[in-house]
Amino acid sequence: MNKIKPLRILKAVLLVTVLIGFDQWTKHIAASVLPGNPIPLWEGVFELHYLENTGAAFGVFTGRVQILSIITIAVLAFLVWLYLRIPEERKYLLLRFCLVCLFAGGLGNLIDRMMAGYVVDFLYFSLINFPIFNVADIYATCSAFGLIVLFLFVHGDEDLSRFFRSQKDAEKNTEEEKS
Repeated sequence: MNKIKPLRILKAVLLVTVLIGFDQWTKHIAASVLPGNPIPLWEGVFELHYLENTGAAFGVFTGRVQILSIITIAVLAFLVWLYLRIPEERKYLLLRFCLVCLFAGGLGNLIDRMMAGYVVDFLYFSLINFPIFNVADIYATCSAFGLIVLFLFVHGDEDLSRFFRSQKDAEKNTEEEKS
């Protein structure tokens, strides 16, 4: 496995902290201002509408906060593991950024579930009756889309297998490349 620079970890932690801080701040404002008082920002198209979501996206697992929390913790642990396996090379910068944003989105909603038993959602596209969502959902959705695009068009099977290779295999391949 590659050596990870402490600065890389520090940058990731700082970015996660800023992203979660913004997410929690927006949820706090929504919880303070919006209950019982939706605010149309663009009449018939987009509004701020408070919702206490006890499920996941699109109402899946409604009322199953414990199961969702366990699944989220497992996914977050996997993201950390994967992030630490990605080489330092510059060509993986966007990939690392997407993983950090995905982590921040998952952790932002996990904080809500653990602290309140529900996730605060407040962004609503009324034009298409899209499910109400929040800033953490934006982080997770955009970064998941970014990961799909990166793996379809930038990083091929070789990169993917490089991330999941065992430590022993990685050391063996490094030795073979040197000789």
